Amino acid sequence: MIEILIFATIKAGTPILFATLGAIIMERSGIINLGIEGLMLVGALSGFATAHATGSLTLAILASFFAAMIVGSIHGIITVYLRGNQIVSGLSLTMFGIGLTALFGRSLVGVTIEGFNKIDIPILSKIPIIGPSIFNHDLLVYLSVLLVVLISLFFYKTKWGLYLRSVGENPAAADTSGVNVNAYRMWAVLIGSGIAGLGGGYISLAYTPFWVENMTAGRGWIAVALVIFAQWNSTRALAGAYLFGGINAIQLRMQAMGTNISPHFLQTLPYVFTIIVLVIATIRLEKGASPEPESLGLPYDREDRK
Repeated sequence: MIEILIFATIKAGTPILFATLGAIIMERSGIINLGIEGLMLVGALSGFATAHATGSLTLAILASFFAAMIVGSIHGIITVYLRGNQIVSGLSLTMFGIGLTALFGRSLVGVTIEGFNKIDIPILSKIPIIGPSIFNHDLLVYLSVLLVVLISLFFYKTKWGLYLRSVGENPAAADTSGVNVNAYRMWAVLIGSGIAGLGGGYISLAYTPFWVENMTAGRGWIAVALVIFAQWNSTRALAGAYLFGGINAIQLRMQAMGTNISPHFLQTLPYVFTIIVLVIATIRLEKGASPEPESLGLPYDREDRK
């Protein structure tokens, strides 16, 4: 029972983790993107369609990343170079992604593919209880954990990560120091969008290897809230994503056990928990020093620099 629950928690939390990591990269540069849900849908459809057409899961993952990156570039151009409203642009991106995938995914509804297979990690997978549940997953689960480490190292151990964080904190000072603010912000949006697309690709290629309209089911919005809960930290995002994955796994397990609780109520649990966590995180941030980037959501224009 415990092994199954841990295994399901990790699988359910992985797409949220990808989306949250992508959002953290963007927000660290000062760009808010509420279009994560749309990007995940684009990644899900692109990956699934590529796998169905070519039979290659490698090409499918690349398609998920680059398709979401291309769609995310719309948000980047509007917010970085045209200095448009980031909230409006992000919401529009979500609606665009929902409509686009509904239109082009109609012919794929009901089609199934052979998704990613589980990969046993030698020795570790033989450990009682935690071995089969933690070290017996598909390649994308391992990739998501690796990304947590790489993103943390990038932010705090490289000069480019320092530049990116400085762009999100004080773009005028970064610009004065010779950092190309617009280039760093644009690249953050592109890479972050691509990683969010991998979250959608995981859903259609590994979690449930088929396509259905709106199959991300609000996970993009959970990721947006989880960024605040994780305090813009990739390591905390890992714990938060698995926490939400555990809530989802529990409600699915309770439905499978035939509990008398309404299934509609159980399906709302992850989203109710999202609201609770968001409120708690907001209160906590108001009481202490906020790790939120100082220039988050604010467009930068060199001509306005003082």
